[in-house]
Amino acid sequence: QVQLVESGGGLVQAGGSLRLSCAASGRTFSSYAMGWFRQAPGKEREFVAAISWSSGSTSYADSVKGRFTISRNNAKNTVYLQMNSLKPEDTAVYYCAARFGTAAQAMRASPKTYAYWGQGTQVTVSS
Repeated sequence: QVQLVESGGGLVQAGGSLRLSCAASGRTFSSYAMGWFRQAPGKEREFVAAISWSSGSTSYADSVKGRFTISRNNAKNTVYLQMNSLKPEDTAVYYCAARFGTAAQAMRASPKTYAYWGQGTQVTVSS
């Protein structure tokens, strides 16, 4: 049974930092890209960042480029999202997801093409 379990969300002031984790289990993800999405109330789910599990290549949404960093630890089967210089508009539920292919493909792909999703973790940035 494939599981993606996010953790690390919380409440932080604007300008602060958080690190999200996504622990993956249940299959081999070597041919997959791991992505982070977010969804704010009343808005569609949007792509944040992705990383190719095997090569480590990354892709980012323009809104987070330079502030967020995605990384992975192969030994722990865990993907991270380091979020710095947080803004109130970053407030959302953040989801981890897995999609067959590369990070570049993942950035352009519809969320519907992702095979596996976590349950989400809330990030709230106060002004």
